[in-house]
Amino acid sequence: MNEIRPMPDQVEFVLMSFEGPDPYSQAGGLGVRITHMANWLARAGYCTHLLFIGSPDLPGHVSRLGGCLHLHRWCQWISRYHPLGVYDGEEGKLNDFNQSAPPYIVDQIARPAISRGRRLVVLAEEWHTAEALIRLSDQLHAAGLRADSILLWNANNTKGFDRIDWKRLEFVSSLTTVSRYMKQIMRGIGLDPLVIPNGIPADLLQPVPRDQAGLIHDQLAGRDGLLLFKVARYDPDKCWLSAVEAAARLKQNGARVRFLCRGGIEAHRVRVLDRARELDLTVAEVYGQPRTRDDAVEAILSSRPVDVYDLCFPMTQPMLRAFYAAADFVLANSKHEPFGLVGLEAMAAGGVAITGCTGETYSMDRAGAIALDTEDAAELVLTIEFLRDHPQRSLAVRKSAPLVASRYTWDKIFDILFEKILLAGDHQQARPFAPAESAPAEPQDPIAVSELTLPGWPVSPSILPSVHPVTAPAWNG
Repeated sequence: MNEIRPMPDQVEFVLMSFEGPDPYSQAGGLGVRITHMANWLARAGYCTHLLFIGSPDLPGHVSRLGGCLHLHRWCQWISRYHPLGVYDGEEGKLNDFNQSAPPYIVDQIARPAISRGRRLVVLAEEWHTAEALIRLSDQLHAAGLRADSILLWNANNTKGFDRIDWKRLEFVSSLTTVSRYMKQIMRGIGLDPLVIPNGIPADLLQPVPRDQAGLIHDQLAGRDGLLLFKVARYDPDKCWLSAVEAAARLKQNGARVRFLCRGGIEAHRVRVLDRARELDLTVAEVYGQPRTRDDAVEAILSSRPVDVYDLCFPMTQPMLRAFYAAADFVLANSKHEPFGLVGLEAMAAGGVAITGCTGETYSMDRAGAIALDTEDAAELVLTIEFLRDHPQRSLAVRKSAPLVASRYTWDKIFDILFEKILLAGDHQQARPFAPAESAPAEPQDPIAVSELTLPGWPVSPSILPSVHPVTAPAWNG
């Protein structure tokens, strides 16, 4: 639907998010998502402003990509007193963001852009930005600019839903979410959001050399070992206990298991590692500051040989991609997974992803990934043993995975994004886009994917976002 896209001289984007591209600003997938989105809008020639809780040690405003991308680091004066990351001092930052971001957007971004004949499109992410978006709508209206603006608010998860004034938010903006699974959850509380899927950068589809992936597998698990890899917050929703129990059963059934775990230091981590020990799995914690995949492999090998390795260091995308491709199976088995970005990234790297029971769209046909029906460890064990004993089936999934993942690159997602922006503009009775005068600019180089880490660094449970209750065959890659 490229024909429905407004041209760069017709629109100016503002993205609002607590997380962002700085290591300080990343605690999970949101920072990666918003950075990729800002990159690809700017690469397409659209003037894009990203407001986020940035590092206190970096410039407050940076212009990149030929002036198309503007990074606005917010709350830096507060962050100087809270060095542990984006959610350290969260309530103070939230209050400051709510008070200071809306008038800045009105005076410094919206007014100049609209005076040049552009329409303002605001994409706000997660509960932290809900109140700020409400206030922004009110202030745009007071300034006589609301009819030239389109406001969307996106839910990546259900966290903080109890802190949102849904009646006001739904009145001033169009609600969106990232999957049909999330849409059904939100419909259960009386909302009906538009669905705009998540995306990945197209460069993540670059193949990981098979010889490199095979070497990593053999170094860590041996040719006859079973290499498992799981990347997720240590959260009960991520089914860590099921994964650990599955690893123990596989070991009991005769497999030589090497289970690589990349989480954080959330409280559930202790329960997961204790459960592994209870099941007679040996455990080692691996620390360090590896910069490359070879450094990461060396750090793991420097530890004593065990069944479960808790990787206590940040992992860049190149590291993750190498491990996704090297693993026999990437365990993305969650019982609450709004979208499942890890599974999609693993598929892009040519990994065999096993997703959970939440119905990720990209895994439902079982062509590029395997979807479980339950969180029962027995189902996970049977799935792994079947694929291990039928290597051609596993290889078929591995080969198909990048092809399926290619349907979810940002350039394809943007067709959906612009369609929903136009739908939101019609619903909000925004003025039509002014006649276009230029074609999209040539793509610029984005922020390097290697600059992003997931998670950015281990996040203490005390500074996570506050919410309130509501015998194996040889590697066959």
